[in-house]
Amino acid sequence: MSGGGHGAAVHIEHCGKTFADGTRALEPATLAIARGETLVLLGPSGCGKTTMLRIIAGLELPDPGGKVLFDGKDMTSVPIERRNVGMVFQSYALFPNMTIAENIGYGLKIRGMAKPDRAARVAELVALTGIAGLENRRVDQLSGGQRQRVALARAVAIRPRILLLDEPLTALDAALRERLRGELNRLLRALGITAIYVTHDQAEAMELGDRIVVMRKGAIAQIGSPREIYFAPQNRFVAEFIGAANIVETTVEDGRLVLPGGRLSINGANNLAQAVAMIRPETIGIVAPGNVPLSGMIDSVSFVGDRQRLVVSGAAHKPLTVDAPNTIDAKAGERVGLLIAPEAVRLLPPET
Repeated sequence: MSGGGHGAAVHIEHCGKTFADGTRALEPATLAIARGETLVLLGPSGCGKTTMLRIIAGLELPDPGGKVLFDGKDMTSVPIERRNVGMVFQSYALFPNMTIAENIGYGLKIRGMAKPDRAARVAELVALTGIAGLENRRVDQLSGGQRQRVALARAVAIRPRILLLDEPLTALDAALRERLRGELNRLLRALGITAIYVTHDQAEAMELGDRIVVMRKGAIAQIGSPREIYFAPQNRFVAEFIGAANIVETTVEDGRLVLPGGRLSINGANNLAQAVAMIRPETIGIVAPGNVPLSGMIDSVSFVGDRQRLVVSGAAHKPLTVDAPNTIDAKAGERVGLLIAPEAVRLLPPET
C-alpha cells in the first residue's frame, strides 16, 4: 500500500444513508483510508458503493451520527466545493463548448490561477495522461479513451486531496477498458494521490486497488487486499462474487470432506460435522484416475487460450469447474483424478 503518498487520509465513522422515502441505501459503515491509498468500492448495482462515494464527496449528507473526516478534520457538513476533491464520472461530464486544454484548466481558471501557470499545469497533465497534440480539439472530436484521459486530467489539475472515480471505464468497450485500466493504474501510482474508486468490475478492482471493500445490500461484506479477498473470502457472497468459485457443502468425517467421488482432506475441519468450503478452479490438478482420493467424469471442455475450462461431475454433489493447462489432452466422457491440496480449500461460515 502506498500509504506515504499525497492527499488526505479519510475516515468514515458510522456513515449510513436513509433517503426521504425511507429507502436504506447504506447501513452505518466505518472505514479508514490511508493517505495515498487507492481504495476500491466493489459490488453489484444497488449495494451502496456510489452512495458511500457521494457522502465522501459531500454530495450527500450521512444520517445523523455519521461523520466524514479528512486528516482528522470533520468535513461532514462542508460542501463539495470546499472539500478540494476531484471527481471523474462515468459520463465524464466534459464541457463540449471548450477545447481540451480549456476543459483541463477550467478548475484552475475559476480558482484564479494566472494564465502562464495554468498553461504549464495543463501541459504537465497532457504529457502525463498521453494526450499531447489534442489540446485544441473539441470533446466531440475525441474517442472514448481520450475523453476518459481528459476527465482524469481535469480532475487532478487542481491538485485535489482526494480523487473520487465513479465507474469511469464502464462506457468503454471491453478491449479499451482493459488497456485503460493499466494506464489508470500507472497514473494513480505516479500521482500518489488518495483515490477512491467505485466499480462492479472485479478485474478493475483487482488491478487498481491497494485494498478492496466488497459491498452487499448496503453493507460492507469484507475489506482486504486483492489477494486476501480472492484467496481468503470471509463469506460465501465474497467467494462467489470475486472470480470463479466451486462451493462445496457436505459432511465431514475425520477432518475430511465426504464427497461422491471420494474424500478430500481439509485444514481446520477436525471438529466439524458439516462444512461449506470454497475451491478455486485453478487450484484443482487433473491426473490419471488411479490411486487418488477424489475422481470424477469430464462433462465438457472449453478451450479459452491460456487454459482449458473443464466441468467435472461425480466428484462433488455439484459439478466442479476446473481450470487446467492448455497442454493436457482432456476429453468429455473421460474419467480423471482430481488433486486438491488441503490449503487450497477455504472453509466458509454457513449462510445466515
